[in-house]
Amino acid sequence: MPDPYPRRPLRTAATVELISLIVLLTNLATVHLPAVASLAGPLHGCAYLFTIGAVARDPQRTGRPVILACLPGIGGLLALHRLTHTGPLAVRAS
Repeated sequence: MPDPYPRRPLRTAATVELISLIVLLTNLATVHLPAVASLAGPLHGCAYLFTIGAVARDPQRTGRPVILACLPGIGGLLALHRLTHTGPLAVRAS
């Protein structure tokens, strides 16, 4: 039976990547607590690398989603959108 949610790990990693980047930038712009940076930094890095790897291993990938995945923060979600919302164009019968 095929997995009904084949890209759930990619979606989760891309979301964690974006949220952790927001936490890092907010911490940097406000109080700059080293504990927050030491927790969110590696979490962001792991999610970023996982996102790139998940997009690169997707069987429906093309060059554009892989390049989008390399953008820090929002790239994983853009690549996921590109993978899920593109496909062969339907030809209308007149």
